[in-house]
Amino acid sequence: MARIGKASDRDYLELFQRYCDNFKNATPINTRETQGERIARKNRLEKDPEAWFKYYFPNYCSAEPASFHKAATRRLLSHPEWFEVRAWSRELAKSARSMMEFSYLALTGKIHNLLLVSNSHDNATQLLAPFRAFFEANNRVEQDYGIQKNIGQWTEDKFVIRAGCSFRALGWGESPRGTRNNEKRPDVILIDDFDTDEECRNEDTMQKKIKWMEQALIPTRSISCPTRILVNGNIIHDNCMVKYLGDSSFCDKFDIVNIRGKDGKSSWPEKNSEEDIDRVLSTISYASGQKEYFNNPMDEGGVFSDLKDGKLPPLSRCMALVYADPATSNRDVSQGSCKAVGVLLRKDLNFYIAKVKVDTMSTQHFVEALFDLYQWAKYHGAEDLQVYIENNSLQAPFFEQVLQPAIFKESQRRGVLLPVIPDTRDKKDKYTRIEGTLEPINRAGLLTFNEAEADDPDMKRLKSQFKAFSPKQKRMDGPDMVEGGVFILQQKAAVLASAGIITIPRTNRKKI
Repeated sequence: MARIGKASDRDYLELFQRYCDNFKNATPINTRETQGERIARKNRLEKDPEAWFKYYFPNYCSAEPASFHKAATRRLLSHPEWFEVRAWSRELAKSARSMMEFSYLALTGKIHNLLLVSNSHDNATQLLAPFRAFFEANNRVEQDYGIQKNIGQWTEDKFVIRAGCSFRALGWGESPRGTRNNEKRPDVILIDDFDTDEECRNEDTMQKKIKWMEQALIPTRSISCPTRILVNGNIIHDNCMVKYLGDSSFCDKFDIVNIRGKDGKSSWPEKNSEEDIDRVLSTISYASGQKEYFNNPMDEGGVFSDLKDGKLPPLSRCMALVYADPATSNRDVSQGSCKAVGVLLRKDLNFYIAKVKVDTMSTQHFVEALFDLYQWAKYHGAEDLQVYIENNSLQAPFFEQVLQPAIFKESQRRGVLLPVIPDTRDKKDKYTRIEGTLEPINRAGLLTFNEAEADDPDMKRLKSQFKAFSPKQKRMDGPDMVEGGVFILQQKAAVLASAGIITIPRTNRKKI
């Protein structure tokens, strides 16, 4: 049978042997322990699942579990009838945690028939391999629960341990019939790595997967016996099964955990340090980081699929302003809205995005960005430059109580008076407003991104948000900032035109 990624049988056997060797080497036993001591230790461990995990899975418990791990385990173990979706970021041990939980339930006699379901039979078989290695090669399991390898019922995609629980790999679309373990129907359905990028982009395929799950997979369970259903994955697409199942009415818990929590810090600091997270995120695109580590897929857009880079005209010959969108969180890093500041230009009918700062940042860093971009624009020749800051009715308290004092303090420090004008425009639906203002300009080739800033991380983030722009997209702060600035430049040009005022470059300026 072909393996996931077209690996050979030999490759699979080598992988399985590595799992076995890992468990053997990681689980030394105390051969001098008496039977009474062994039974007492075993009973003590079974009453404390976290201690049980550490003892029988020392190679997987290299870091202390986070609070969300412990809470998830308590929910799963205490509810025999349960449906949970865990949309946990990469590097948060989704598969490892569920393997420890269900191995515990199997060896303590609380579950009897587990189906492991994935996007293909090969992938499900590969995900089942560490389960089989755990029961076959773990010295501590053998000492406390006896030999679990059951000759005659021990294959790579289906096996029954001597404790009585059966395990079977199943790929989506396969018939789940015949999955009984003697008279027992599946009482655990573990769905792991079920979504693929290609399938999520195909609406017909996703409807087939939903139909198969609801009409073939879930009905394999018993009506009269409680069943645990656990889904592991990431929200890799707005049309993915993880999101569909998590949002469904029959889901008891939709647990979304990103690599960083709402406080902007590592959600599992015992394993993933801030420096490690920053390093990994710096090696991939902004959109990829949002998708894989923040459950925020950004590949849905089509409104701004074509973005144009180009040279800027001299700023002295342009109408220029600085525009800022100050999302009111005071964090340098978070999963919420980011702040955005930009230098925007207009010359004739053309609009230019000259320089930007688009990122999650604290109020202090936001204020510093205001001054930095203002001074950058002045240095490059911008005249009559003003700084507009979005300040609708919801933002007014933040503007008055937080931003203004911070701007005044920075003005004193730099010796620069920042000409700030609050933008109090009552802004309607963000998506409709941005699309209505910017899409026609971009489609006509009149919106240009400064090519000299093409490699700047903030400009890359802005472009990623434009390319991902859709009604369902969470992050529009960069495009929202551009729309605010473009709207004011349009209004200024309209006022000048209606007054019959003609602007002439400084070098050729004459009195009219």
